[in-house]
Amino acid sequence: MVTKSYFPIKYLILVFFIIILSSCSTTSNFPKPKNGNTYVIAHRGAHKNIPENTLAAYQKAIDLGCDFVEIDVRKTKDGKFVSIHNSTIDNYVEGKTGKVKDFTLTELKEMNIGKRFGPEWENERIPTLKEILELCKDKIGIYLDLKEPYVKEILDIVKNFQMEENIVWYIPASEIEVIKVLKLICPNCLPMPDPGPKENIKIVNSEIQPKIIATDMGELNADYMKIAKSLKLKVFVDEDEGTEPEWQKIIEWGTDGIQTDDPEKLINYLNKN
Repeated sequence: MVTKSYFPIKYLILVFFIIILSSCSTTSNFPKPKNGNTYVIAHRGAHKNIPENTLAAYQKAIDLGCDFVEIDVRKTKDGKFVSIHNSTIDNYVEGKTGKVKDFTLTELKEMNIGKRFGPEWENERIPTLKEILELCKDKIGIYLDLKEPYVKEILDIVKNFQMEENIVWYIPASEIEVIKVLKLICPNCLPMPDPGPKENIKIVNSEIQPKIIATDMGELNADYMKIAKSLKLKVFVDEDEGTEPEWQKIIEWGTDGIQTDDPEKLINYLNKN
């Protein structure tokens, strides 16, 4: 007599949970956008009439209800990480010139980068990455523009704050080896490559399997978004004109987030519409 063999129910349950877990992307942990269906990314913080890339600009973005602040990370002479866009301090401090990497953190902290904006910003200084994470934790996401490829050292700081899933790492797809290192040492991290032309999206997706990609208005169009959405990729775009007609076009194409220099205006637009 042939006896029937049944697949044990406990294995069926195990397989079920494996399928469920494998289908859940890391971006499922993203909070929903605070203003409609579009993430608002404050470029260098909310820096209208406020020194850019400062704690004051990041705090303003938090107060406005932005979803992310964009920070530019560079390394000092003594191995500390700070947020400053340019490689030199020339445009930020009166009467001083030089590269960020040639100054110690103490020397940078002595520089008054708020003075030219008015007396109320006299105390603003170039912030460290640690200061930014401390300010933003549990309040707002971080759009980290990796100016220099110090992935391991930066990640050590991020892990101390347990913010691996609250940060998107902007890294050009041309730096694919840097992205692979990040994915290897931090499976929960969110690298955000910029593929360039839409023809590269599938190639980048195949190489890196990102959950989110970045682009600009020189590349973004309806076809770009069609390809990205077919691969279930989120897309963050840098605005160009920063006007309502441009935002409308971006949103109609189905773009997930807009990096803007005027987050307050964008938020008002999103809430109005």
